[in-house]
Amino acid sequence: MAVNSIRLSLLMFLAMFITSEAELGQPKETKLTLYFQDYSGGPNATVVQITGQPDGLLSFTKFGAIFCTDDPITRGFDPSSAEIARAQGLYVTSALDGSNTHVLISIVFTSEEYKGSTLEIQGSSAQFERVREVAIVGGTGKFRLARGYLTFETIHYDATSYYAVIQCNVTVLH
Repeated sequence: MAVNSIRLSLLMFLAMFITSEAELGQPKETKLTLYFQDYSGGPNATVVQITGQPDGLLSFTKFGAIFCTDDPITRGFDPSSAEIARAQGLYVTSALDGSNTHVLISIVFTSEEYKGSTLEIQGSSAQFERVREVAIVGGTGKFRLARGYLTFETIHYDATSYYAVIQCNVTVLH
């Protein structure tokens, strides 16, 4: 009797394990290209410095400077392109020489198939490099349990209007 009980318990345990593995399956890979519309000055600024801003100009290379962002993210390069998400979070200039920022950003999807989902971005960004790579450390909604990486590349900058377009290429497993 005890042997049959052990066998039945083992069989039930294996059935639960096999079912759980089958339900989880392999992670899905999603690739996206997004465009951050970044305004670091003027009346419609989407990036503001919250420490060490004595003269009103942003000090991206000053060690310890902290910035808060809420950039619109669009489907295309043009700022009038459809907004599909917001980039909300913080940047901290974390290298003594100002070369790196630590990025903590949530990409909050606001439209289409990913509405209500987020991707959580964290890592060191070498701000003087043409292409910067940062980790995707999590997500919610359709991106639950996300992991992956993304690259940032500033593809347009107008110093007179403090406006930049940052192309973001996302590769995420979820």
